[in-house]
Amino acid sequence: MELTILGCHAATPRKNAQTTAQLLEIKGQMILIDCGEGTQMQLRKLKIKFARIQHIFISHLHGDHCYGLVGLISTFRLLGREADLHIYGPKGIKEMITLQLKLADSWTNYPLHFHELDNTLPELILDHEKFTVTTLPLDHRIYTNGYLFREKVGSRKINASAVAEYGVAVADMENLKKGRDIQLADGSHIANEKLTFPPDPPRSYAYCSDTAYKPDLATMVHGVDCLYHESTFLDSHQDLAIKTKHSTASEAGHIAAVAQVKQLILGHFSSRYSDLNEFITQAQNHFQNVHLAEDGKRFLWD
Repeated sequence: MELTILGCHAATPRKNAQTTAQLLEIKGQMILIDCGEGTQMQLRKLKIKFARIQHIFISHLHGDHCYGLVGLISTFRLLGREADLHIYGPKGIKEMITLQLKLADSWTNYPLHFHELDNTLPELILDHEKFTVTTLPLDHRIYTNGYLFREKVGSRKINASAVAEYGVAVADMENLKKGRDIQLADGSHIANEKLTFPPDPPRSYAYCSDTAYKPDLATMVHGVDCLYHESTFLDSHQDLAIKTKHSTASEAGHIAAVAQVKQLILGHFSSRYSDLNEFITQAQNHFQNVHLAEDGKRFLWD
């Protein structure tokens, strides 16, 4: 599982501070999470193949999280896309996008599927053969979701030396990966555990977009491998966090600690701060393994 930060700053895009967008790769599947202005330029800069993106998840309809979407959809059309594109987001996202396409007479020539959300409780919204996606209802000024991505358990790994020792046929390898026992040519049965190793533990990623401090979020993301949590403000601007329904770095750190996640990534920084290191310092008052999001930065975890 690999995460690429395309943008991690709040409110408005600037030359060296892109608004929110992320690219998550799960077992070869490319997923776009939020799509602020300039997202497609970031994708080009990082040499990401647009055609690999099949699913887009939008947290909410504030501009710094979705104003790049219609441009990206249009570019897909200009590039001759034919594959289906699935867009998940709050109710209203279909109207927002299709109205712009209608007025510009720029309908896509590929299937565009909208999955509109309005549930205020967590729900499974995608059950892919390789992973699942569940919503994480957040507390912002408008309806907002985070998303929890979980890999499904993969195939068992072939024990090459054991396979050679028992003389297992190449044709049996797929059955071994699926956990099945093997019958040899002489009629003897070999248990799968003697010929394979367990699959890698499934990995998980929780994306928590704009939200006020929400203690019950810790239960929803408990034990995930990586948590991204917005941290728009430092403690000195706690009053603004409350007023605008955003979080502080300290609050993000507290959620990570209670949830017992493995690592925390902070992002969605307000432009009022020139030194972001204080975000790590304040979050580490609660949780140690903290990283700052940075435009173009990649995170890889096993």
